Amino acid sequence: MSEQTARRGGTVWALVITSVAGFMAALDNLVVTTALPSIRKDLGGALGDLEWTVSAYTLTFAVLLMFGAALGDRFGRRRMFLVGISVFTVSSAAAAMATGIDSLIAARAVQGVGAAIMMPLTLTLLTAAVPPAKRGMAFGIWGAVNGLAVASGPLIGGSLTEHISWHWIFWLNVPLGIALLPLARLRLSESFGTGAPLDVPGTVLASGGLFGIVYGLVRGPSDGWNSPLVLTGLFAGSALLVGFVLYSIRAKNPMLPMRLFRSRAFAGINAASLLMFLGMFGSIFLLSQYMQGVLGYSPTEAGLRMLPWTGMPMLVAPVAGILSDRIGGRPVVATGLFLQAVGLGWMASVVTPDVSYAVQLPGLIISGIGMALYFAPAANLVMSSVLPKEQGIASGANNALREVGGALGIAIMASIFASQGGYESGQRFVDGLQPALVTGAGVVALAGVAALLIPTRRSEKAGESSRTEEQAPALESIAG
Repeated sequence: MSEQTARRGGTVWALVITSVAGFMAALDNLVVTTALPSIRKDLGGALGDLEWTVSAYTLTFAVLLMFGAALGDRFGRRRMFLVGISVFTVSSAAAAMATGIDSLIAARAVQGVGAAIMMPLTLTLLTAAVPPAKRGMAFGIWGAVNGLAVASGPLIGGSLTEHISWHWIFWLNVPLGIALLPLARLRLSESFGTGAPLDVPGTVLASGGLFGIVYGLVRGPSDGWNSPLVLTGLFAGSALLVGFVLYSIRAKNPMLPMRLFRSRAFAGINAASLLMFLGMFGSIFLLSQYMQGVLGYSPTEAGLRMLPWTGMPMLVAPVAGILSDRIGGRPVVATGLFLQAVGLGWMASVVTPDVSYAVQLPGLIISGIGMALYFAPAANLVMSSVLPKEQGIASGANNALREVGGALGIAIMASIFASQGGYESGQRFVDGLQPALVTGAGVVALAGVAALLIPTRRSEKAGESSRTEEQAPALESIAG
């Protein structure tokens, strides 16, 4: 009886600790968006600088996630989880004390490093602590808390910026991080992965490639697409990513084994995740500025008005996790992505310099339900698509592709915005916003198509039976 109680207690503590850590990392993706006008007024900076206050975090987060997962597998998941929390907390304090746009961007980049170590280990630590039969519900709660971070990011950022100062959007992480450190040390069990050596060449190739591409996309609108630095970033980044794929195919212990993508489930959910975050992050980045700069809402009012979209995961994600346990994750994820595409399409069709909130509301609600249906089943699909010993790298890969999608989404959609519109007037902003939102809707619809490539639960079971039958003669011959 005491052993069962201890196990239940360990599960609950693991869920609380990993969910709060995930909340911190997810919160800082979007908490800055509603504070951007205030940061711009206080610290200065052009559109490209504002993009980097978001992209510096998502970029380092993205390119180091798989490396962070590998560090946990190699040196201990709990140990590196504690390191990640520590780096994230200290760099949050540095961002809060930033006195210039450059120092803020630098602190945001270091924040991303801490989050990259911390975030992928939340899922591996949670998976190890929760029995398989209850993982759908656990991932649903984890997804709901991440959804809460997405929801409260614009709202918390707007409220703190309006009523205190934008610096407090970063100070908020400090007490949470300090509270998590002793809890994680005392309540989480240590675990290790395969013990494979760290893939330093793979990390360098992937990091350099992603940095080059995002740098080129961010600087293109302001420096010109023919600028030598922009062209160098785009072409060199693409070449390095191709080199990363070729290297990973041949390497003995690659950071991201390319063989994982032979699985339709793994390939489908990762493609869907990358495209979904590309469309979503780019849209939120622009819409939060539209609500303040064009419609005249305060930061708090803008955050509240985006809540039907960003807050829906709090209500729907746990239900989505239970549904995925019963009918499989594929139909839930695909439905959610198509709904979000419809919502973004609605927003693109109605935005004007003076549109009422009532006209925007249906698009926000539809997008919110769609995002909520995606979160929890996606986590379950990722972790169930690989062997238990590969769940750390699978979690890191999926989180990395999501963050890459977010960074690319902000860069691509801001580039579209800058080429078609600008900040000169409300109409000019709408001229740039509409094509960007249409692009976001199309990208998320493609994510829905990618989700349909994931095998159904029935076909997965049939595949397992087929493999078992194929292995039977060999096993019989060995036995004989």
